[in-house]
Amino acid sequence: MTVSDWCYTAFIASGLLIDHFVIWPAFLRRSERDQSSARRWLWGAWMSLLWTLVIAGIALWLSHERAWRTLGLTAPGGWPLWASVILVAGFTLLQVRTAAKIARRPGLKPKLRAQLGKLSLALPHSPDELRWFVAASLTAGFCEEFLFRGYLIWAFEPFLGWWGAAALSLSGFAAAHAYQGREGVIKSGLVGAVLTLLVALSGSLIPAIVLHALVDILSGVIAWLILRDEPAQVGLPRGA
Repeated sequence: MTVSDWCYTAFIASGLLIDHFVIWPAFLRRSERDQSSARRWLWGAWMSLLWTLVIAGIALWLSHERAWRTLGLTAPGGWPLWASVILVAGFTLLQVRTAAKIARRPGLKPKLRAQLGKLSLALPHSPDELRWFVAASLTAGFCEEFLFRGYLIWAFEPFLGWWGAAALSLSGFAAAHAYQGREGVIKSGLVGAVLTLLVALSGSLIPAIVLHALVDILSGVIAWLILRDEPAQVGLPRGA
């Protein structure tokens, strides 16, 4: 770890704080006027923030002429590759089956909307919003894996060991989803744990990047199937 690495780690932390204390509150204020416009603004802000953090990290990595393999940006091979493919394919199949079930049984939607609760405010309601959400999901898949399962584990491994660094990074990943409430933090932590195990199993970030993007995209599709018939709202719903 060089001085520039410590500065970059602080830059990542500041980005997470900006997300929690600036971007999310600004989104809620915008939602009071126009929820659809606010959602597109939120996803755009998230993408801008994540790519800013990652581009800075790539520039730092290149400036030190470090090998990308050290960061996990290399394709797995042998049985880790096939194990990763099976895991990703299995998850995708489960999510596709869930989406198909919702599409076939519209009577489930009121109950599922209630389960989404206030989080539905940040989920896609229309085809245009779904396209924005897919772009944000692809961004999160690469950028968050680069930051949390890539750089931060690499940075803290000399001090904490690989698993200790992974645990610290996982805590940061879960905390970054605090806007979802306690239940959302727990769910994000569980997803992050699966992604961490996938990196440990494969020795590569690539399967985790693919799985992370699919988790977000398919979750967005499922949310859209649940919310697409909901009447458009200009301001925040009562009690939000």
